[in-house]
Amino acid sequence: MNRSEALARKPVKSRHVTETRLETGEVLLEYPLAVRPLVAAVARRLGKSREDLVQIKKLQLDTLGTSVWDLVDGKCSVRRIIQIFAETHRLDKKEAEVSVTQFIRELGRRGLLGLR
Repeated sequence: MNRSEALARKPVKSRHVTETRLETGEVLLEYPLAVRPLVAAVARRLGKSREDLVQIKKLQLDTLGTSVWDLVDGKCSVRRIIQIFAETHRLDKKEAEVSVTQFIRELGRRGLLGLR
């Protein structure tokens, strides 16, 4: 996928993510962490159930991360999110692009976002 195609994609939130709005206005994300197959096999032999193997991770977004997270609705493209982010935070477009794409990439790596 080239840069232009990537910027045209629309990020979507994973249905496995629970978000909580904190008093500060920031967002706390909670999501299940996959257990490695070898660890799961050993744990099952020790009598652990599938529910015992699910770990819940938490990630608190800062103000900038929260503003990007709030723009992810499955309808806005990455390009549009960058444009809104740059205007809202008075950033150069290139600086906003680097920040937003890195953030989306990291959330994608964690399984919190996908692109369609």
